[in-house]
Amino acid sequence: MTPPTIASLLATYLRLAGVTHVFGYPGESIVDFIEASRPGGPQIVSAVREASAAFMAEGAAMRTGLPGVALSTLGPGSTALLNGVASAHLDRIPLLAVSGQVDSGREQFWTHQLVDHDRLYAPVTKLTARLEPPSADVVIRKALRTATAERPGAVHVTVTHDSFGKHITGTTDGPRLPPLGPPGGRPGLAGWSGEPGGGSAATLDFCGDDPARALRAARRPVVLAGAGAVRCGAAGALADLSERIGAPVVVGAMAKGVIDERHPYFAGVLDMAGHKVVWSLLDSADLIVTAGFDSAELITPWRIGTPVLHVDTTPNTDQVYPAGIEVVGSVRTALEWLASAADGAPRWSTEEVAAHRSALRAGWEDGYEPDRLNPSDVVTTVRSAAPAGTVMTADVGSHKITAGQAWTAFAPRETLITNGLSSMGFGLPAAVGASLVSPGVPVVCLTGDGGFAMTASELSVAVRYRLPLVVVVFSDGVLNRIELHQASLGYPSTAISVDRTDVPSLAESLGCDGIRVESVSGLENALSSAFASRSRPLVIEARITTSQYSAQF
Repeated sequence: MTPPTIASLLATYLRLAGVTHVFGYPGESIVDFIEASRPGGPQIVSAVREASAAFMAEGAAMRTGLPGVALSTLGPGSTALLNGVASAHLDRIPLLAVSGQVDSGREQFWTHQLVDHDRLYAPVTKLTARLEPPSADVVIRKALRTATAERPGAVHVTVTHDSFGKHITGTTDGPRLPPLGPPGGRPGLAGWSGEPGGGSAATLDFCGDDPARALRAARRPVVLAGAGAVRCGAAGALADLSERIGAPVVVGAMAKGVIDERHPYFAGVLDMAGHKVVWSLLDSADLIVTAGFDSAELITPWRIGTPVLHVDTTPNTDQVYPAGIEVVGSVRTALEWLASAADGAPRWSTEEVAAHRSALRAGWEDGYEPDRLNPSDVVTTVRSAAPAGTVMTADVGSHKITAGQAWTAFAPRETLITNGLSSMGFGLPAAVGASLVSPGVPVVCLTGDGGFAMTASELSVAVRYRLPLVVVVFSDGVLNRIELHQASLGYPSTAISVDRTDVPSLAESLGCDGIRVESVSGLENALSSAFASRSRPLVIEARITTSQYSAQF
């Protein structure tokens, strides 16, 4: 039997890993892989620009838990891909980036479109590698395992123009997919399956004092859940622990939905709108249990002195917060074990948590202008109109801080927010990626006018695939976060305007439906049929007032 080419071997491994879509931009150095993927997949999705392709891959990975895959050609393709790869890496999202390169015979001396990928990508990936005939099988397995191992992140692989079409050499029994993901299972839309349960401590490592004793001694514990809890499928265990010990649950923005935000012990999202109320709650606690939370989910520095019980798949090597006790292993298993070891005495009443949530709502509504379209109006109105199961992606800016708190999340992997790199331009491409990997599921993108201007042309990709996205543009004509910072320093507003665009006309020119609204009733009317059967995107320009931003941030 003729051994496979590197291109066909890579396509086979991606299919085995459950990858259905690869996002990129075509080029001569990668056409062998494009052709190898054509008969059986994964499907190659051509974006308008490589950076957007990487954001699409990140959105797909956030949605499914499977590795995202981004593809670029050599030279400018590889440099343009970099921003989206860095975003996935700092967000702890598993992503495999593959870039073509000039043929191996010229690589050591050529200058035309030649970039040293190892030096370019090393600072923003877990691994940089090359695919060559003698070692391609091992390197692909290593790349996939490295990208998905805790903590997950990005891996970059280079393939020269003359290598993709070469047959692999050496002995192999065929593709052998390694286990992917955190301890105990593999990913899927519903979380991680096959994870050990039963609350057994046998698979956990302990460091410091007795964690069960510390939890039993705490009278006012608060749980701070992060994206690691999502990766480990710990939603059920998290709710059970909070109910058993009566502890409020605060979540990081990238973990929204890990506890249903209608749950009586849900206590808000860290570092989003109303952040002072949430930090005050954490400061008032006598123990914080960090369930899969890490520093990528912070925006402001950790300044409180509350003792921390660190629960995660990795030790607390970041030391962004000090933790005298560590439980390392599956977050789900650790929470089950802590619940089984708890004494069951309730610490907080649901009435106390409800009062806290009322104060938090007042915090994120501060600055509200009656008879105007406020940012919180946009978020809550869209949330009310969107059916259960809707996926929401948020771009970066003041609107993200509002959406991170005001959007009610019901389940994990339904709210996709970047917080590590926090790059503008994430929201719309991520929505395209999420929609393609979960057909039939409603997808909403909330974006500022600045981020929309960066990526509006990617609407053409959504039109090409007949994706019924709902894109809501928070239009205020300014980069509000920068404006507020300039004001805090006593500087005049300079170089922060976003040129006004006729968003509905732009949307319609790209094959979408477009509408402008300036009131809550206008937004409600625009959304009245937004989630009915449609075959193209709807773009809503929401002309907002920014008083809430000024009051809160």
